[in-house]
Amino acid sequence: MFQHLQATFAPAMMGRLTLIANHVLHGEASATERLRAHTGRSIAFELRQWPALMPPPPPLVFRITPAGLLEWCGDAPPPQIDLRAGVDASNPALLLMQGLAGERPRVDVQGDAALATDVNWLVENLRWDIEDDLERAFGPVPAREITRVATLFAKGLRSALNGLAGLRREP
Repeated sequence: MFQHLQATFAPAMMGRLTLIANHVLHGEASATERLRAHTGRSIAFELRQWPALMPPPPPLVFRITPAGLLEWCGDAPPPQIDLRAGVDASNPALLLMQGLAGERPRVDVQGDAALATDVNWLVENLRWDIEDDLERAFGPVPAREITRVATLFAKGLRSALNGLAGLRREP
């Protein structure tokens, strides 16, 4: 059953994820410029030790296009991966909570050093300006208010997650 659901929804989900990533990349000329130097190369993001009881995630392998954007490789990744970035996903809920709290997981990187350097630069420097996108859709005042409320919600969620993490650490 899960395989059928994954086969149905994974391509659409990965298509949307790729569109969002490309939207963020396209908003920063230096980002696409850095990636253009790696046209045709592939990047695999690996969720290692994924729980066997959960449906497997789709392959997270992307090819860099001549425009400096990403193209999802689908279920047929290229035979040679130029850069692999893996995280321990044995506890996906914890990984998600850490991400929501603004913590970056430990990432094991293998492959091309120049590509790894540029991908690291992207991770460190790119941010999605959601308010700008909301402003184009709804106008400046609603965009500012939506962003303010979302920021307050995110701060509250981070605070709650940090509180829960503190409870877990105590003996």
